[in-house]
Amino acid sequence: MSKIFSRIRRHLANPNSHHRRIATGFVWVSLFVFIGKLAGAAKEMAIAWRYGVSETVDAYVLIFNLINWPVSVWFSILTVVLVPLVARLRHDDPKELPRFRAELLGLTLLLGLGLGAFAYFGLSAALSWGWTGLSGKALQEALKMTPGLALMAPFGLAIGLFSAWMMACGYHRNTLLEAVPAIVILIALLAPPSWLPEPLVWGTVTGLALQTVALAWFLRRSGELQAPLLGFHSPAWRGFWSILGIMSLGQFLTSFTTVVDQLFAADLGTGALSTLSYANRLLALMLSIGATAIARATLPIFSEAQASRFDGIVPLARLWSRWMFLMGVVAAVLAAIVAPMVVELLFQRGSFTEQNTRSVAVIFRYALIQTPFYFAALVLVSALASAKRYSMIALSGAMNLLFKLLFAFLLVKSMGLLGLVASTVLMYVLSACFLYFSVGSNRVGFLK
Repeated sequence: MSKIFSRIRRHLANPNSHHRRIATGFVWVSLFVFIGKLAGAAKEMAIAWRYGVSETVDAYVLIFNLINWPVSVWFSILTVVLVPLVARLRHDDPKELPRFRAELLGLTLLLGLGLGAFAYFGLSAALSWGWTGLSGKALQEALKMTPGLALMAPFGLAIGLFSAWMMACGYHRNTLLEAVPAIVILIALLAPPSWLPEPLVWGTVTGLALQTVALAWFLRRSGELQAPLLGFHSPAWRGFWSILGIMSLGQFLTSFTTVVDQLFAADLGTGALSTLSYANRLLALMLSIGATAIARATLPIFSEAQASRFDGIVPLARLWSRWMFLMGVVAAVLAAIVAPMVVELLFQRGSFTEQNTRSVAVIFRYALIQTPFYFAALVLVSALASAKRYSMIALSGAMNLLFKLLFAFLLVKSMGLLGLVASTVLMYVLSACFLYFSVGSNRVGFLK
């Protein structure tokens, strides 16, 4: 034990130690995520107080998640692709960065406008044709919310780009600014009803707009933001396009598991989506502190180490994956113990009843089992991304969707929402095992 503490002290005393830099980044990002999640918890309390488990929440959750799905895919792709690419450009050809930034911003704005238009017209049509599983009042609420929430798309894509670029530059302010939309939604919900029609919709859109402006201001002030340009003249696009396709496929397949949850839950009757949403949001309050910190602390370090030809990434990644697994076990056990109290404290008021508390707490406890496997997998994905082994990450995404669908079809009919949660847990168990052995495989070829 004394040798372990001696090694820890040695790494902490060395400013160039990869372990120290990962640990320092983890602590700072965790702090910023915690602040953001406090704002998120307050927002969820306000939603539960005002709407409870209802058709309004069902509609908002479904529309929000469907529009946010491609936005989250975009951010995930940029995070995994852009951070290693920028690390290599800074090391090999830093003069190319401004032009590439300007052209990437131009592309992002065009994609945002196109996605917003598609959400406005396409999602309204899908709702009208009954493709989403909503009916009655929930369907009417969803149709009313869709035009306003379609504005999430352009703001969300811009936020994804700016956040990924801040990560690539080694900044962590973007994590703190993620609290802005939750704070604005909270203010909108607490305002008198006559002041703002549809507070969930316009609070969400206004919050995202303010977050976009704040991120752009920070990047502009640090000289990392140029005016948008249309075109693909920067040589950096070659490296970007070469990996965009495979990563888009992988992230699309992985993120589609969230849509699977929404569609299966919508088919289980009124309140199922709301119950799952409250449990998932409570899970996110805990998971995001660790998950966001892990990804944003490890990926820049692994990418820089790969660019500088450091030959110890595999043992470094496997060691940190084991540490994160243990941290996930501890976090899951503690959260399971206090789950009923936390659900009651956060949600049980107004329209949210004691029965709702029991239902959400049960779902939340089952969902916690995924925590250690999820944390470990994030470290391993960062290592694979730094080595440009995107095919492994894409294969993992395909396997995730396959396992998710298989287990959902097998378990939901007999177990309901519990079966849907269990399908996610089993998916992450198998994914973490695959990634762990992939990182150590001779075929991965780090530093090639």
